[in-house]
Amino acid sequence: MRLLVDLQVPRAGFDVQAKFQVRSGSTLAIMGPSGAGKSTIVNAIAGTEKIAGGRIELDGTILADVRRHLAPHLRGVGLLGQAPHLFPHLDAVKNIAFGAHASGLGKTAALASAHEWLARLGLEELAAARPAALSGGQRQRIALARALAARPKLLLIDEPFASLDVEAAMDMRALVREELTRTNTSAIVISHSAADTLALADQLLVMERGQIIDSGSVPEVFANPVNRFMRAVVATLPANPPGEQR
Repeated sequence: MRLLVDLQVPRAGFDVQAKFQVRSGSTLAIMGPSGAGKSTIVNAIAGTEKIAGGRIELDGTILADVRRHLAPHLRGVGLLGQAPHLFPHLDAVKNIAFGAHASGLGKTAALASAHEWLARLGLEELAAARPAALSGGQRQRIALARALAARPKLLLIDEPFASLDVEAAMDMRALVREELTRTNTSAIVISHSAADTLALADQLLVMERGQIIDSGSVPEVFANPVNRFMRAVVATLPANPPGEQR
């Protein structure tokens, strides 16, 4: 699997322009100040926003160019955002089974897969619980399981830990890293957090006003922050970063 992105999306004030690739099984982080265009890139890859120029290609399939816009559900792309967007009328196991069923599994196999995910997450006792009865961390775990149960070629992760407390966020980062590795799923992570990037990503892009202004391995980019935003990010790092890093 390889994702190739070369896109242009008009925005008020400036266009978002980006050219990069994500290798099979790797995770790319995109950082930058609010309004820099990070989520625009994620939305274009997911198919919820059209591009004005360029091309997006995943595993040899053109997802979008100036003439084609493949529907989101046909792209093989999953999305884990800040809000889990679980179906409120479905219990935990059926929310996960929805993702498995979307990947082509029959209803019985999808339910079996969902129960396996719950066991893996240690949430078997919550199988019959609806989202309103779950904590924020539990809802995000169910949302992650639903996204990965759909067996996406690429997972887009857009600020999913921002609403969690420090301990829950640390647990979720470890879980996401473990499951991406276990399933060999490629990912793009959008975050303002150095901890998210260190824990999950191999490579890092820095954006400002719709443009990529720096790229490289996470240690390389953090070692030489190119703008005020990245200097502020690096300033949050402890002198000896914890073992949560990749």
